[in-house]
Amino acid sequence: MAPLTLADELVLLAYDDTGVNRLGRPHLDYGLSGAVLLELALAGRVEMTDDRLVVKDPTPVGHPLLDDALARVAADGKRRRPKDWISRLAKGLPDQVLSGLVDAGVLRRDSDRVLLVFPRTRYPSPTGAEPAAETAARQRMIDALLADGPVEARTAALLGLTRAVGLDRKIFRELPKERLKARTTEIADGDWASAATKKAIEETQAAIMMATTVTTTAAIITTTS
Repeated sequence: MAPLTLADELVLLAYDDTGVNRLGRPHLDYGLSGAVLLELALAGRVEMTDDRLVVKDPTPVGHPLLDDALARVAADGKRRRPKDWISRLAKGLPDQVLSGLVDAGVLRRDSDRVLLVFPRTRYPSPTGAEPAAETAARQRMIDALLADGPVEARTAALLGLTRAVGLDRKIFRELPKERLKARTTEIADGDWASAATKKAIEETQAAIMMATTVTTTAAIITTTS
């Protein structure tokens, strides 16, 4: 199986063992579009220039999802901020990532109807237990949080991504809140990527937080009005 992308790992962490999305929509959608941008930044394909996301290297990465996003950013006539791309890339991403994981045998697609009326699709692992790839991603992050010193770039990016969508509070419940907050901040400030790459990643994570916060606030206002 090909190496998992950050988007793949985010989906695995977002879905519980019964195959239900515990992060919710559109939080997952925005998180996945952010994951794609982070992946492109780590691959040296995009960076920040004058507060705008620009393509540094248009060479395909070799992954259809990432190459499609790279081509869209490269072909766009306007120089946009990461927050503009979060919503533009989000449409259809969950289905694409989930289908890829199903095709790879990491997840299984189960479709049925609730009360024989409402369609429902779940994505548990074929064994019914937590997928090995999810366990590995989670352990990689826990090891980084419990250790001191430098952190590998992809792990640092995944930690920032889970924090941006609020998933860290769900998957690191066993860690003391003070330690989690302090170490996550330390990792974010660490020297694990070039300045241009880190700038793109930081702006993307901030854009995810803004998009999910706006959505949550709007939902609260609608519910209470």
